[in-house]
Amino acid sequence: MSSIPSTAVLVVVGAGPRATGLLERIAANAPELWDEAGNLHIHLVDPHPPGPGRIWRHEQSALLRMNSMAEDVTMFTDESSTIEGPIRPGPSLAEWAAQFSGQSPRHAPHTEPADPEVLTELRTLAGTDFPTRRVQSAYLDWVFRRVLTELPPSVTVEWHRTTATAVTGPADGPQHVHLADRATPLTAHLVVLAQGHIGSTPTAEHRDHAAFALRHGRFHLPPEFSADADLSGLQPGEHVILRGFGLAFIDLMALLTEGRGGSFRPQADGTLTYLPSGREPVLHVGSRRGVPYHSKTRYRLQGPRPALPRHFGPEAVDALLAEGRPLDLRRDVWPLMAKEIGFGHYHELFHAHPERTALAWADFIAAYDRPGWYDDDMAALVAMAVPDPADRLDFEALDRPLDGLAFPTADAFQDHLRERIAQDVTRREDPEFSADLGAFLALLSVYGQLPRLVAAGRLTARSVAERLDGWWHGFFSFLASGPPGFRLRQLLALSRAGIVHFLGADVRIGTDESTGTFTAISPTVPGHTSHATALIEAYLPGPSLDRTEDPLLRGLHRTGALGEEVISDPTHTHRSGLLAVSPEDGRIVDPSLGGPHPRRIALGAPTNSRAVAAFARPRTNAPAFRQNDAVARALLRALRVTEAETATSPVDDRPLRV
Repeated sequence: MSSIPSTAVLVVVGAGPRATGLLERIAANAPELWDEAGNLHIHLVDPHPPGPGRIWRHEQSALLRMNSMAEDVTMFTDESSTIEGPIRPGPSLAEWAAQFSGQSPRHAPHTEPADPEVLTELRTLAGTDFPTRRVQSAYLDWVFRRVLTELPPSVTVEWHRTTATAVTGPADGPQHVHLADRATPLTAHLVVLAQGHIGSTPTAEHRDHAAFALRHGRFHLPPEFSADADLSGLQPGEHVILRGFGLAFIDLMALLTEGRGGSFRPQADGTLTYLPSGREPVLHVGSRRGVPYHSKTRYRLQGPRPALPRHFGPEAVDALLAEGRPLDLRRDVWPLMAKEIGFGHYHELFHAHPERTALAWADFIAAYDRPGWYDDDMAALVAMAVPDPADRLDFEALDRPLDGLAFPTADAFQDHLRERIAQDVTRREDPEFSADLGAFLALLSVYGQLPRLVAAGRLTARSVAERLDGWWHGFFSFLASGPPGFRLRQLLALSRAGIVHFLGADVRIGTDESTGTFTAISPTVPGHTSHATALIEAYLPGPSLDRTEDPLLRGLHRTGALGEEVISDPTHTHRSGLLAVSPEDGRIVDPSLGGPHPRRIALGAPTNSRAVAAFARPRTNAPAFRQNDAVARALLRALRVTEAETATSPVDDRPLRV
């Protein structure tokens, strides 16, 4: 048996950015942790191309764009990364693109994208541009190909362009990954699930709306990824209610206007005019807040980068956990988070725009460090040191901008919201307000500290349900994950053209059997009801193991081989819909084993690690990069032992070979 070459085998289900990031960390850590005398074969299973995967595949509309500037996207670790493995810097999307205009040396392995439109975009792409998703697809494709060249010769990768349908095998033996296009499963020592964002079947409410649409010959679209949405059933001039005002709405807006032949004409005053094609539907949009996400900033910091974290870092989390009591996010944690975000905001304001402050920075920060965010002393300090209220950070006003407002007519509300959106775009593109970017960077820092707090299990069940997964996730997205400014200028043009109508906050959707129409009402415009023959749920599918469209996860869940995250305390039970994994190494919690499965790991969006983003802004110590590194090192250690054992003993009655 010892004369048969031994091979350790890893199957990674999913080949998108998260799987690519894991491979990059395997390549980085292999010189330390992998014995070159042994062989490691990695199977990637994904029907979509490795690197981009499903969400970032090239085959989607050229109208769809990222909501990040090109210089703010990277797949590589840097000096900010707090990881055990080696840091291996690499180019950001903007730095990689610069080679195609001759502004930088070529990055190996160099090939030009086959799509001439993508190549043209790359040649003119500036760091502050918001690229198309097709350009990001090309970047991710290159990252994957680079990673393959960085793996040692003893580590090989094979891509299976198909869907993994099941994983079977004993906890103490080989794992069998069943594929949709072949009868014989892949046999592996370890399996990693990295499917990324996964769709889900409709909820009961969505099924009711679909049944209503079917009865009356109407159109209904449940939550769906924009690139996959079939909008062909919407007729020109048809009135459509869209519930959701985030990035999914922005994508749908582009597909239903420019995507149907309309165009935007710039005006001398910087505004846009929409030239309709006549094929557009009429869009009525509302949400809980009733306003679109804040525009992304399009400037850089004007002052020095703030030293983050300061008020909500590892020491603050340690202190919270040391209290040994249940924690409520809004009561116990949010004041520290708010103070951290405030620090980022005021650090930039005082350093970049000192003429708008009334105190020296050293004096301000000495006083700022002492009180809590909601203490009277803090309010007095800010009022004294920051004379203009427009320069102060008011989270409550940001969070619910339409609270307490009611308009006599729908037209009056349209005028109000158009003015608000225009002001937001102007502010987010004017470096005089770069304090907003300081707050954004602190938001990212805060986001990176939360996974450890959640993993400790100290937050109450209701706090996780209503505050973390509910309020915080929405508030973070509202402030930090908005569209580029040009999209909101397009929204304004569409509103003026009568293609888009704003519904208001706390929108409620209903049905009218007598007219066969969907209805929408909002307290923002009391007494006003909008009717439409189509309803679109303009947001992404939420996590749900009960309703997941992924056959592998669905099968494991139904057989009790994986568990949903359930957080319980005497007052509440929260079922998050997320796959429960061990916080240390991402191993899947298997209820049948009473703990983590020794041979199955899961990463990314479907898991309760909540480290969702597969790529990141440079120099932000991204949580996903930290997790990828920890998991890659654990995998290599485990596979090294497995490979050594395979050389001398049979697995499943025979040596494991590829």
